[in-house]
Amino acid sequence: MSETLSLDFQYTTTIEKLWSALTDSSMLAKWVMENDFKPIVGHRFKFRMPPMNGWNGIIDCEVLIVDEPNRLSYTWVSMGQENTVTWTLTDLGGGKVNLHLEQTGITNDQALQGAKYGWTNMCGQLEKLLEQ
Repeated sequence: MSETLSLDFQYTTTIEKLWSALTDSSMLAKWVMENDFKPIVGHRFKFRMPPMNGWNGIIDCEVLIVDEPNRLSYTWVSMGQENTVTWTLTDLGGGKVNLHLEQTGITNDQALQGAKYGWTNMCGQLEKLLEQ
């Protein structure tokens, strides 16, 4: 089994500001988690949060695609799951931008539900960040 999580979020912002929220390490830390991300293909980085429930709190990643300001993709490896996260930004006009998330390679329902819950929460934080 390999599942794909697919979510869409609309934000009232510019595509440049949204791209920055996805690619600027300090902005990413405000809505995803602490990281050493750089928008460079091949760059290996980690997302970090406090360990919990037997999980070390570390997600290992590698940047796969940087197509500013349209597409960003990286691997997402944690707890035996090796996924690919791809963000696609679409300027809808009128000050609205669509952010499409695809997370592929999810191998069980618990991971799928966890990812859906996590990204929905984080993208709510992103909305607050963009309003500042």
